[in-house]
Amino acid sequence: MSSRRLKKIILALGDLAFLHLALWLTLVIRYPQQSPITQWFNHWLYFWPVFWAVLLFLYINDLYNINLVALSRRFLNRLLGVLGGSGLVAIIYFYLNNNSNISPKTSLLIFLFTFGILFILWRGLGRLLSERLPKNNLAIIGDNSRSAKLLTELSKHPGAGYQITFVLKSITEIDLLKKLITDKKIQTIVICDNFNDDPRLRRALFDCLDSPILLFNYSDFYENLSGKIALESINQSWFLENAQGGGKNYFNFIKQVYDWLLAFLIFIISLPLWPLIAIFIKLNSRGPIFFQQVRLGKNGKNFNIIKFRSMRINNNDSTPTTANDERITKIGSFLRKTRLDELPQIINILKNEMSFIGPRPERPEIASTLEQAIPFYKTRLLIKPGLTGWDQISGQYHSPSTTDTLEKLQHDLFYLKNRSLYLDFTIALKTLATIISHGGR
Repeated sequence: MSSRRLKKIILALGDLAFLHLALWLTLVIRYPQQSPITQWFNHWLYFWPVFWAVLLFLYINDLYNINLVALSRRFLNRLLGVLGGSGLVAIIYFYLNNNSNISPKTSLLIFLFTFGILFILWRGLGRLLSERLPKNNLAIIGDNSRSAKLLTELSKHPGAGYQITFVLKSITEIDLLKKLITDKKIQTIVICDNFNDDPRLRRALFDCLDSPILLFNYSDFYENLSGKIALESINQSWFLENAQGGGKNYFNFIKQVYDWLLAFLIFIISLPLWPLIAIFIKLNSRGPIFFQQVRLGKNGKNFNIIKFRSMRINNNDSTPTTANDERITKIGSFLRKTRLDELPQIINILKNEMSFIGPRPERPEIASTLEQAIPFYKTRLLIKPGLTGWDQISGQYHSPSTTDTLEKLQHDLFYLKNRSLYLDFTIALKTLATIISHGGR
């Protein structure tokens, strides 16, 4: 188990413990004249689903991100969102639960406030301990573009708990490796350079096998750390091992089933909204209700993506959207922030042209330019495009520029390699949090 995963598990177990403590303190405050033990048995069973709601909201609001700075404004804003969202769910739950013999209006308010204070103290303590606890001493073999990229990525993930102890820059220093591991108490080594497959490197690494260290190649460590695929590590064997779909037949079948069922359900439930949205679009600006544009689908097949129109038709050169784009109408801005403009893509999913989760589909003319500049760009077309994806929950907006597309492609290839029901569920939850907290462009 990685140290990052262990830290997240410890945080979650602590949160669960403090949820119980918050309920106990709530009962002591709310019923000072009564035994808290008696009240505990009256309340705990009904509050247990509330506990899980809070934990779920913590997760989708990225409060288990070990790189998030505790007690920052971003942290506190997300915590307020968690308390508000889980509180609303709790109110609905208690209202619908006719079997409950309690009506915890005041208790619920005290409980959420108490847990919020305990959560801040717990995360603050966790940050303090994290700074005091010894780091995982990391050594890097190689001084090149890969090691430089890895150092940059490590600086973005302080919560991973690694401390750069030394960088072995030349094969002439390889004889010092054994001594450095002992003197510097190295726990992890990442190999970023094989020094032209020099036998001295193999011999030095073999001599270190009796040491309590973890050895990683660059591509595996980079992927585990960043959630991206290092493009410079991709070769023909990578595609043979990871890009073929034969080993994903069961997943592909289940994904196809839930894509269609969920799309059909959303279509039926949302259908009354469609004429209302259409009326507001027509009243706000001239032009069609729907926006359609050719996009690249699976295996490079063209299809027409469908959205509710959110931009003016007049003086629109169809260039990619920018921040504060003046072409976006007032109703269009609302539709984008709530993601309602994406709703007609349900039709694309029902037509088997798209999926809920996958790389976002690109325009053919943009893709053609990117293919010439970026190796392996067409690999993302091996699976169906999606409404949302691994890149969309990365917290960064990526434009169609070459630099941004390189970043986006690394995320898309990570999804291509690691796609699973669990990863899809994670992306869906994080997308929900993005919609609630950040809006759209």
